[in-house]
Amino acid sequence: MNKDWRKLKHSANNVPTNDSLLPYVLEVLKDGNESHKKVIIERVIEFLQIPESILAEKYPDSPDNEGILVDRFGWALSSLYMSDLVERPRRGVYKITESGLTMLSQYGDKLTKKDLEELPAFKNYKKELAIRNQRIGNKISLPEIDGKVIQVESLINNQNNEVAIELLDKVRQVDPSFFERLVVDLLVAMGYSGKNGDAKVTTQSNDGGIDGIINQDPLGTSTVYIQAKRYRDGNTVGRPAIQSFYGALAGVNADRGVFITTSNFAKGAQEFAKSQGIVLIDGIKLTELMMQYGVGIEVAKVYKQFRIDSDYFEDELI
Repeated sequence: MNKDWRKLKHSANNVPTNDSLLPYVLEVLKDGNESHKKVIIERVIEFLQIPESILAEKYPDSPDNEGILVDRFGWALSSLYMSDLVERPRRGVYKITESGLTMLSQYGDKLTKKDLEELPAFKNYKKELAIRNQRIGNKISLPEIDGKVIQVESLINNQNNEVAIELLDKVRQVDPSFFERLVVDLLVAMGYSGKNGDAKVTTQSNDGGIDGIINQDPLGTSTVYIQAKRYRDGNTVGRPAIQSFYGALAGVNADRGVFITTSNFAKGAQEFAKSQGIVLIDGIKLTELMMQYGVGIEVAKVYKQFRIDSDYFEDELI
């Protein structure tokens, strides 16, 4: 494994590229321990003997940020994460996976972004990101800018979609009972419980196929019944599951049901749900709603866009 930073691929300012940092992040994580992003960066800098002058390089239009190198470490970690070569047990904390150890052993310091792009996990990540961007009409499909001029709004949408993918992965890992509470919290945040209504998760021992109930008024004359299925990606919900939920709704004389899953729905399931008035929410839609209504997420930063207040200057003409 090379230990000389000068042998890495770098940009015009001599700062190593995102691509060149990939194998070294895996190298300092190969002990299998969890490490914070800051510690990973420090260990790679020490391993490659990267001088302080390189670490101090800043973007001309962002002199107050952490620096170009730290930013590129962030992109490298993001690429490794979406390729399933590292996992993120907690915010800002990373750990190498078995796949990461295998790739490091196989490629060593020759590992590149192109190698990551051939991995199933990376392809699935990009596929889901493309679907999310397509749903909102976002034209960007990749997080890299590559020197092209793009709209800030499109870039932010793309980054939010990346957060949504990570959010969905997080939701898929929670306990089923937590997931049931989550979907009830979401529908309440969306206003389904009404001004004086209430919402609850049914007891697991006697839910009869219904995981949550939202009464939209104090008398319970308008009620929404929920079924929540925490499935892995690829475990598609079929027509039988929706028919079973329909049977549970019939058992309580209900005509309003919402079926929520972390995966997706087969065509037959969609057709049956539509004919019976059952609302389906797949994994992508679920995280879109969570972000829209602030469930399980927080705002990282707000950007302001200014425009001239023409009305203010109208007084000048009077």
